Amino acid sequence: MPVLKDAYYQVNPLLPRRLLIALRRARARIKLRTHGDLWPIDEKAAPPPRNWQGWPDGKRFAFVMTHDVETDVGLDRCRDLMRIDQEFGIVSSFYFVPERYEVPKELRDHLASQGFEIAVQDLKHDGKLFRSRPKFLEHAKSINRYLKDWDVVGFRAGAMHHKLDWFHSLNIEYDASTFDYDPFEPQPDGTGTIFPFRVEPQNGTGKGYVEMPYTLPQDFTLFVILMQESIDLWKKKLDWVASKGGMCLLITHPDYMTFNGRPGRFGEYPADYYREFLQHVKEKYAGQYWNATPREVARHCEKVRVPHDRESDHGEKLPFKACMVAYTLYEMDNRVRRYAEALAKQGAEVDVYSLKTPGQSDTGELNGVRIHRMQTRVHNEKRPFTYLAKLLLFLLRSSAALTKSNLRKRYDLIHVHSVPDFEVFAALIPKWMGAKVILDIHDIVPEFYASKFNKGKDSLVFKTLALIEKLSIAFSDHVIIANHLWHRTLLSRSVTPEKCTVVMNYPDTSIFQKVQKIRNDGKFIMIYPGSLNWHQGLDIAIKAFAKIAWKYPKAEFHIYGDGGEKMVLLDLIRELNLSNRVLILGMKPMHEIAKVMVEADLGVVPKRALSFGDEAFSTKIPEFMAVGVPVIASSTTIDRYYFNDSQILFFRSEDVDDLASKMETLINDSRFRSRLVECGDAYVRDNNWDVKKDEYFDLIRSL
Repeated sequence: MPVLKDAYYQVNPLLPRRLLIALRRARARIKLRTHGDLWPIDEKAAPPPRNWQGWPDGKRFAFVMTHDVETDVGLDRCRDLMRIDQEFGIVSSFYFVPERYEVPKELRDHLASQGFEIAVQDLKHDGKLFRSRPKFLEHAKSINRYLKDWDVVGFRAGAMHHKLDWFHSLNIEYDASTFDYDPFEPQPDGTGTIFPFRVEPQNGTGKGYVEMPYTLPQDFTLFVILMQESIDLWKKKLDWVASKGGMCLLITHPDYMTFNGRPGRFGEYPADYYREFLQHVKEKYAGQYWNATPREVARHCEKVRVPHDRESDHGEKLPFKACMVAYTLYEMDNRVRRYAEALAKQGAEVDVYSLKTPGQSDTGELNGVRIHRMQTRVHNEKRPFTYLAKLLLFLLRSSAALTKSNLRKRYDLIHVHSVPDFEVFAALIPKWMGAKVILDIHDIVPEFYASKFNKGKDSLVFKTLALIEKLSIAFSDHVIIANHLWHRTLLSRSVTPEKCTVVMNYPDTSIFQKVQKIRNDGKFIMIYPGSLNWHQGLDIAIKAFAKIAWKYPKAEFHIYGDGGEKMVLLDLIRELNLSNRVLILGMKPMHEIAKVMVEADLGVVPKRALSFGDEAFSTKIPEFMAVGVPVIASSTTIDRYYFNDSQILFFRSEDVDDLASKMETLINDSRFRSRLVECGDAYVRDNNWDVKKDEYFDLIRSL
């Protein structure tokens, strides 16, 4: 949780209620200036989930009323609110905070006996539920105990805080801690949908649940913060949700309602507003809506799966200055580009300090990102010290450029990409001046170096690099790691759980997407796009292709990339008399390589499992899946971790004969290729940058 938010919840109990509301009102006035032209309706939230089957009995929309009981005052008013619902034949759900006040069993039993649902709201409602993952897991044990004791299946976090991937630790059927679009919330990232949707666990860990975003403004926001004196905004949003066939979910609080004509205190509103709203719904939409509890909606929709994209065009912008530093060619590095362009799209001013190809200009701009090219990149490192010298030179140049630029514009965020991890020290002066620093470990350096230059893990060099890794992480404010296996490795030697987040190298489906093939030459083209390093196993693939090339004269193997093994591979191609069948075609920018991949018949990922490649995630695999190309890949630990035999045709690592056999299988079996494409497409629908980028934005906000 951000430091300021944490501090707010520390002092919150000590501040007068009038002051707290005054602060919220001042913030709301600012939000209205920037979001008032859109709120409360987000047209982009209207499309239904994939495979949407509608509501029961053909009802036009769902009508779901929920009540958050935050204090003893609200507890005393629950029966008054229940009677209003009963007056209009409404069933609703009451959310109680189990460790903030005593929740009488008699009250829970009475509500349940009248057809109302009971659910758990937070644990203490003190804003501290998400301070760290370990703490949340401790709290989850208590929350699960209350869920069991109360015999309930629903949860909502206090103040609408949420980390959807953390909720898999709860024994719930649904969560209701989000909203479609509400810029006034402390964590204002909306789901961007007015429908419930499934949140599936990653890698099969935990259990899935249905997410239930609220779609009408909360009563506290409308009547206490914005001081509205009518229900016109409720009516407006209801009419729009109904017209789209969505879910009208409202949160009210008995704590802030006055009942039976009693005069209200500061920060309260007449319960007659709620009664008027129910009367309006009953009269205007009689017979058109399905009134249900959240539990009933979740069970109806439990098989509906829709990717949630909580960053929409109107969403909470990130109006800060950010900088990416990477010893890479920016235009060709999809991981760095995704981060930079996503931040730019969110309103950030983004600079990138990177490498350049011979003849490329020193500066440029691409999709709103300014590129500063510091050093020419040539893949010719045969000795460790040659490689190290280039890294150190880039460190000096980028450090000087960063310091100079930071004195002028003061960066808020500096995101440094490893290899090397010590490049993070280029941000020394900006960090001292207040910038937050993220170290993004694409490849873990000690293992990468050991593979590249044949050094053992017992060598002094490896141990030195492990120490540098630990120092680099200590300097950083947070660490991103590219896969879950390396996450375990780093936790064992260099970082604590709360300081490290896994953000995988997901494909960008705006670039890697299915389109109609243009090529119609009768050839069968296998391709590999990526770096030409020993651990990638391209020599194995070339030898395997040589074994079957004579059988399939129209088959070719195209290799796109550059690296230290290029000359070795060219020699091998000549030795095997494959110069006209195996082509090394050089590196291409992402947009161009995506077009090349679409035209291929088969993607080949032949990494060595007995080297660094065994735990290096193959971004190429989901990219091939995204463009609709079947994949044959080495049976590495990392790729077996994320993929299965229905999605990829695996071969035994470093087994030339097995790879040749698998190539032949896919050349001959078009139906098999189609099945792999279909399963790969299903994987990418739930695992792509558009779906997963919230992981990154959540991290940015937390810093």
